Amino acid sequence: MMSNSPAWTKPVPTALLVLSDGTVIEGHGLGATGAVEAEVCFNTALTGYQEILTDPSYAGQIVTFTFPHIGNIGANGEDIEDLDPAARNGAVGAIFKADITDPSNFRASEHLDAWLKARGIIAMCGIDTRALTVWIRENGMPNAVIAHDPDGNFDTDALKARAKAWHGLVGLDLAIESTSGQSSRWDEKPWVWNEGFGRSQAGDNDIHIVAVDFGVKRNILRLFSGLDCRVTVVPATASAEDILALDPDGIFLSNGPGDPAATGAYAVATIRSLIDSGIPVFGICLGHQILALALGARTVKMHQGHHGANHPVKDHTTGKVEIVSMNHGFAVDGESLPAEVEETHVSLFDGSNCGLQVKGKPVFSVQHHPEASPGPQDSHYLFRRFINLIRERRGEEALAE
Repeated sequence: MMSNSPAWTKPVPTALLVLSDGTVIEGHGLGATGAVEAEVCFNTALTGYQEILTDPSYAGQIVTFTFPHIGNIGANGEDIEDLDPAARNGAVGAIFKADITDPSNFRASEHLDAWLKARGIIAMCGIDTRALTVWIRENGMPNAVIAHDPDGNFDTDALKARAKAWHGLVGLDLAIESTSGQSSRWDEKPWVWNEGFGRSQAGDNDIHIVAVDFGVKRNILRLFSGLDCRVTVVPATASAEDILALDPDGIFLSNGPGDPAATGAYAVATIRSLIDSGIPVFGICLGHQILALALGARTVKMHQGHHGANHPVKDHTTGKVEIVSMNHGFAVDGESLPAEVEETHVSLFDGSNCGLQVKGKPVFSVQHHPEASPGPQDSHYLFRRFINLIRERRGEEALAE
C-alpha cells in the first residue's frame, strides 16, 4: 500500500566548514554571511561565549563550543573584551551544536544571532561538535574555511582550495592588527553586581602601570584599575624609550593572537631593555611567550591548544593548584628556559609550561588568564603579586595575596 505522505527531502545546508584535508561539514548558517579562512579550535567553557568571541587572542580562529546550548544569555554591550569594539578583534567564526537559543537574562540587550551579524562573525550550527572536537584532539587544530550563504550556494571546490592554501597561524603576526593605534588612559574598574562598571579616581600617589597592548583584554585593565592603579595603554610597537618616558612603576605585557615568534621580531629587543631597567614586568599569555623569547627560551605550536575555563595549573611557588581560564595555541618550551629563569607554573593536563620568573629580578609571567572573564578567579592573586613587587621597589607595605 502506497503512502500519500510527501517524501522527506534533506534540508539545503546554508553553512559549510571545509577543512584543509578536503573534509566538508554541512550545517545551518548563523551570523554574518560570506567565507573566511581560519584555524579551528574548541573551547570547553560552559559560560562566557561573548567574552570568548571578543577576546583578541582568538583572532584568526574559529571557535567550536563544546557546550551545546549557546545564546540564552543573549548579548550586551558590557561583556566585550577587545579594547576597541569598532575594530572587532577576536574570533572570525563560531560553531555551535544547536541553534541559538532565545535570550533569557536581565542583562541581554539583543539576540546573539543579531550580535554576530553586527560583529561580522560567521557562525554555523546543526553539526556534531563532539565529533569535531574528537577530530581536533586526534589530528590537531586544522586550517579551514567557514562559509555562510542563506541560499546555500557554495563553490565547494573553491572553498577546498582556499582551505588547503591558507598559510595558518605559524609565522603570522596578528598582534600588529589587534593592538591600539595610539596611547590611551584606562580608568574603568571591575564589574560590580547590579552596579555595572565603575570609574577609578586616580590620586597623585597611585601606582602607574604601562600596559603594552598586543591584543589586551579589558578585564585585565579593569583589575589593575580596581587595585588603584593608573593605567596607560601603549601600542605593541612602542619602543623601550617611549615606555620608560612615561615613568612607569610597572610594565605589563598583554595577551594577544598569532605566533609569538613573529611578534617577537620587533618586541623582543624592547622587552630586553625593559627588563634591564629594573622596573617590575608582568606578562600574560602572548606577553608570557614573548617575555620567554626575550629571555632566550623558545616557543612551539601546540597540537590542540588549551581553550577553556577548567584547566588545572600548579603554582610551584606556593604548592597550590588553581583552576584557570586558558586560550592559547602556542606555548613556551619549558625545557628551553635558561638557568636564570625558573618555571613557576605548570599545566596538570599535559605538563606544559604555564609560568616563569627571572631569578633575582622583579620579572614574571603566566600562560593562563588570571583575569578570567570568563572563568574562575583563582588566579587574581597574580595581580596583587605584581603590585607587591612594585610596592617593594617603592619601599611600601605589601598587599595581602
